[in-house]
Amino acid sequence: MPLAQPAADVWTLVADVAGQTPDAPALTHGGRTVSFLELTESARRAAQGLADLGVGPGDRVALWLPNVPAYPILYLACIRLGAIAVAVNTRYRAVEVADIVGRSGAKVLACAPGFRRIDFLSILADIEPDALDRLAAIVTVGDEPASVPSAIARLRRVPYERLLSRPRLGLNNARASAPCNIFTTSGTTSAPKFVLHRQGAIASHAQQVARAFGFTAPDTLSLSILPLCGVYGFDQTMATLAAGKPCVLVESYEIDEIARLIADHRPTTLFGSDDLYARLLDAVPGDRPFPSVKWAGYAAFNASLDDIAETAEKRGLRLCGLYGMSEVQALYSLQPIDSDVAHRKKGGGVPTSPLGHVRVRDPETGELLGVGQPGMLECAGPSLMVGYYGNDAATAETVTADGYVRTGDLAELDGRGGFTFLSRMGDVLRLSGFLVNPLEIETHLQKLPSIAGCQAIAVPRPDGVRAVAFVILSPGATLDEAAAIAHCRQGLANYKVPVRVFAVDDFPRTPSANGFKIQRARLRDMALERL
Repeated sequence: MPLAQPAADVWTLVADVAGQTPDAPALTHGGRTVSFLELTESARRAAQGLADLGVGPGDRVALWLPNVPAYPILYLACIRLGAIAVAVNTRYRAVEVADIVGRSGAKVLACAPGFRRIDFLSILADIEPDALDRLAAIVTVGDEPASVPSAIARLRRVPYERLLSRPRLGLNNARASAPCNIFTTSGTTSAPKFVLHRQGAIASHAQQVARAFGFTAPDTLSLSILPLCGVYGFDQTMATLAAGKPCVLVESYEIDEIARLIADHRPTTLFGSDDLYARLLDAVPGDRPFPSVKWAGYAAFNASLDDIAETAEKRGLRLCGLYGMSEVQALYSLQPIDSDVAHRKKGGGVPTSPLGHVRVRDPETGELLGVGQPGMLECAGPSLMVGYYGNDAATAETVTADGYVRTGDLAELDGRGGFTFLSRMGDVLRLSGFLVNPLEIETHLQKLPSIAGCQAIAVPRPDGVRAVAFVILSPGATLDEAAAIAHCRQGLANYKVPVRVFAVDDFPRTPSANGFKIQRARLRDMALERL
């Protein structure tokens, strides 16, 4: 059975499953099923094809692909070669793609220029022709369009199918210590950093998640909705494969299509954001719209959906809060599935690995804090990154001398062996000497029917640091700023009351693999401009 022994590296992780259950389904996509044996055999052929292009140990291969079988096959090909797969966010545009490919020094870029659901072709057309000159080749997945942008027209292009026609690579450079993944951070104020992981960390984490999340159950089937280019979607899929169970790859984020796939395939587990579940519950009627789903992991990104876990519970969908980030991998922790919904809906939880450990530190004094005291979260365990690729200074700032990652998140120990995530430290407001989670202000303002969305930030004023709120109004509503501030005075401590409330059409955002993140630094600049 899979998971009987710890896998030293990623290739062993998947190949062991293929050896024990070769005909078991690994991936399903568009009516086609790929068995575990076909997955590993295709990866060995693709590895030979990449080797023909000059890819070897330590070389970088950029994967700019949607959730299609070519992604995990090319990833495992990199693993076999000892190469590093660079995840390129499918939401990125021309400048961002060129930056990631260039700074990582990628030798090969795999993309799908003819893919219809994401307009890769127009993005490629906007890339400066010389920005990709360091590439040895571009691997094109799917049919190549008749008109090819100049950025790639003069580069060597190799059809993905040609890679699969090559003989199987006999050499195996997979090692526990071999670097294998680069994920990009979704920074809102600077170029993304490159988070580097090694094979041993990826393999062991996948096995730990499979055990802790119950993926070893005989009926397990995952719906891989989240992009494989992000650590959240990647780790879900790898943990499912580690358990020897199938994944349905979802290339579209259209809610109707996702709902159809849930009905057709009856997955036992889902992972997504609060927004995803809210839209799914709106789209699918009935008292129990998703009866096959035992429980669903979710990340809370939208303060206006604070009650989504209770809403889902009433309709038979059990949501469980999680915690993760690129530096410690996704699914680092999970709220106990059998806990009450009020506890289960919170971000954080108990570390997935028995070797995982968290602590909370006062960001100013450096003192370690006890249960219920908010401070900066630090995480340790076998899933941690090697460091930031090409940026030793940033690594030294983030990883402590005793091996903990400084997450930059505000959290508190929960007294149950786990922790509760509160917010990003950079988002925390220090008002009148107190650390204030902006979610408190945002949630309170969103109780007003005229306010559909809210972001609260802090700005310096002559009378001290004060909160300022930016709101998106409900359709047809107008902002009564005085009434909004009075509403806050009635429900919040005086130092939490915003000094001003501004209406905006939308919040400034930056793309990440799982959606968009708010540019809070830009909001602070906007507040200072208006005060």
